Amino acid sequence: MQGLAFDIAHLLAGSLVLVSFLMIYQDRLPSLINVFALHAILLAASVAWQATIQNMPELYVTAMIALLFKAFVIPVSLRRMIVQLGIHREIDTVVGTGLTMLAGMALVALSMVVMLRITAMADPLAREDLAFALSVLLLGLLMMVTRRNAVGQVIGFMSLENGLILAAAGAKGMPLVVEISVAFSVLIAFIVIGIFLFRIRERFDSVDMQALDRFRGEQQP
Repeated sequence: MQGLAFDIAHLLAGSLVLVSFLMIYQDRLPSLINVFALHAILLAASVAWQATIQNMPELYVTAMIALLFKAFVIPVSLRRMIVQLGIHREIDTVVGTGLTMLAGMALVALSMVVMLRITAMADPLAREDLAFALSVLLLGLLMMVTRRNAVGQVIGFMSLENGLILAAAGAKGMPLVVEISVAFSVLIAFIVIGIFLFRIRERFDSVDMQALDRFRGEQQP
């Protein structure tokens, strides 16, 4: 029974890594938002499963927060924002998708090697889930630095935060008050980012970070 619990936990955490790659692969904003919603659903399922096998009911609240806000509220808000701002729906990247995917695979390999070594004496379930969580975190960071569109960078930031939640849940959970604080911090950050996107769109008629750099004179046209 314990082996089955481990297998399901690893399946859910590994699925998060695969969906992170799917997000990196996307070249259109609507598809990216849909994949991010799937990412959030898998995160909620993973945290709920951790709540079951660790006998920590407070983690169910964490799973519900992730499911409600990240799988439904934020994706719907982002879709409306794209329509209202008239944002270009194709995603511009700093480097090609193929190179980004190769970099992502290298980061996952690095995460596995580093985390499995430094947690050699830890609980087997926790150490492998932490390796997956670090992979999700680094892939989110990779998406942030390889996307020129501000909305794509916001989604990269939120997927990075998903990795942090997965790590906290795998490492025997986090205090509920901390998780609620994190959830509201992310929600407030999302609202602030939305306001800035509207202001940027009004002022510069673009949310492409490269175009904003050109406006500031940091890059030649």
